Parts: sequence; C-alpha cells; structure tokens
Amino acid sequence: MKAAVLTSPRPISQRPLRIAELADPQPAPGNVLLRVRACGVCRTDLHIVEGELPPKQLGMIPGHQIVGEVVGGATAEIVLGARVGVSWLGGTDGTCPYCRRGLENLCDSPTFTGYSVPGGYAEYALARADFVFPLPAVLDDLHAAPLLCAGIIGFRSLRIAGVAPGERVGLFGFGASAHLAIAVLRAWKCDVCVSTRGESHRKLASSLGAAWVGSETEKPPVELDRAITFAPSGDVVVAALSSLRKGGVVAINAIHLDRIPQFDYDRLLWGERQLRSVANMTRADARDFLALAAEIGLRPKVTQFSLDQANEALLAVKNDAVDGAAVIVP
Repeated sequence: MKAAVLTSPRPISQRPLRIAELADPQPAPGNVLLRVRACGVCRTDLHIVEGELPPKQLGMIPGHQIVGEVVGGATAEIVLGARVGVSWLGGTDGTCPYCRRGLENLCDSPTFTGYSVPGGYAEYALARADFVFPLPAVLDDLHAAPLLCAGIIGFRSLRIAGVAPGERVGLFGFGASAHLAIAVLRAWKCDVCVSTRGESHRKLASSLGAAWVGSETEKPPVELDRAITFAPSGDVVVAALSSLRKGGVVAINAIHLDRIPQFDYDRLLWGERQLRSVANMTRADARDFLALAAEIGLRPKVTQFSLDQANEALLAVKNDAVDGAAVIVP
C-alpha cells in the first residue's frame, strides 16, 4: 500500500512526511482491516509531526479521523463491506481504575490512532473492532471524516463545559472543531460569540450564525455562560476566562498548550468560575455525536487533498489556510 510516513519529527515546512510503499497490514484477532476512503487532518497530527508530542515509534503513519470500508477481520457486529469511522482513541485496557469507573477517555494505558499505532494517511489501516463506529448513510465519506475527531471532541467540549440549550457560549478559535460545534450550539438555540484570528475564519463564523465575532483575544460585548478554547494558546484561555459570568466554565480543547500566563485570580477566577481540560473522548461521545450529526444534517466545510499532498494539508492547517477542515482522500 501507499502511505505517508513520518521519518523524523520536524517543522512541517521541511516536509517530514514521505510517501512510501509498504506491505499491506494484516488483521490480528480483534482488529478489522479497513480500506481508507477518507482521513481528516487534525491539528493533533501537526503536533505529532512537528514533535510537540514526543514520538511513540519510528516510521509512524499519522491520521486518526478515518472513514474506512471493512475488507478484513469482520465480526458479527462489524461485517465485510461495512462503512465505519475510527477516531483518536483507538483502544483502552478496560481494567485500570478509570476504565472501571466508566472514564475510558482517562485510561492509564490507551492506544491512540495515528500516534501509538499506525493511522489513516494510507490506503489501508487496522483498527480495534470494538473501537470503530458504523456511519449513518446520510454522512458521505468526505464530510464524515472531520466529524470523527474534530466533531466528537468539540461535542465532548460542550459537555465538559456543561452547555445547556439557550445559553450564551463563546468559541475561542474557529477551525475544524469549532465550526462543527457551532452547528450543535445553533441546534440547541444557543447564542454564540466567536473570537478568532483570520478574517476568513471570522467571515465563516458569521455565515454559520455567530451572534458576535471578534479577533482572537477580543472580549465579547456580553458575559458568557460557557466558553470553549480551541487554539493551543494560554493567552486565549485567559481571554475566555475574562469573558465569563460568575459560575461559568471554560473548557480547554487542546492536547498541547504553549503556556498559561499569569492572571488576576480575584478578577478572573474567583466567583466559582471554572477551568476544565478536555481529554480525549469516549465511545459514547462518538455514538451520541454521530447520531446528532445525522439528525441535524451537519455538513462540515472541507478542503480535499490527495495522499501525496499530506505535507501540504498539514501546512495548510498550521497556517489557517483552510476554512473548516482538511481531508485526505487516498
């Protein structure tokens, strides 16, 4: 098969992914073999490729928003020819204290697709059969791929922030995840304020129904009940915190954060305001979100790239050169 392989972590401008011919993967017990039909490009892939997340193995194949067709290793539940999705959380041990408490997203020994095991920047991929999700027919390959991490983790962020229908919610950063979260918030009749860099992102937020749009650290003109940060910047976290009402919550949707600057506790955090991090996702999050996405007709804005353009796709994500999501189609 053809795959985009990470030779060694370095800046994406140096094209760290090489296109290689590799042996087709063979399914082991408990795994399914997928023919990759599409794979979304996530900012976490960028953190891996550039080394901000320490390498787990040499010769890694990134990509964890996989739409695939089952071509091997079928089970009674996942049959040959089924169209399924794979996300970032590729497996858990099922035995650690967190798994036993129903908190599999916090598992002590997780498997991460495209990080600790090969991912979807390839023509074929393996996945644990109990960590794939049947996809509703109304979600086509190209538009389903970004839902499988950006969409699911954005949905979990809304849950972690405790968003209730009709509340006023701020989104700080407006890339692949936020432009899907706003669709859910609009379906829940929430008023949405967006602070983000990039004129094209601000225009997209306005077109998708944001009640107010400003620059990345600009404070909305009204107090927020909840806020979710999507940019890996501590300055953005402080900007979100400064926009909260008393008792409000900021959910930090970032696997990597540059720093948290000093801030005034008395003014910004006191009053039972909360800061919460969002870690991974659960299979229940995935199932609930995919059902909701089908119900509300969620259709992300996407830019398509070929597998040979994997470096270009990641560079476009880094430079905020795509509105919505980038998707690789082998």
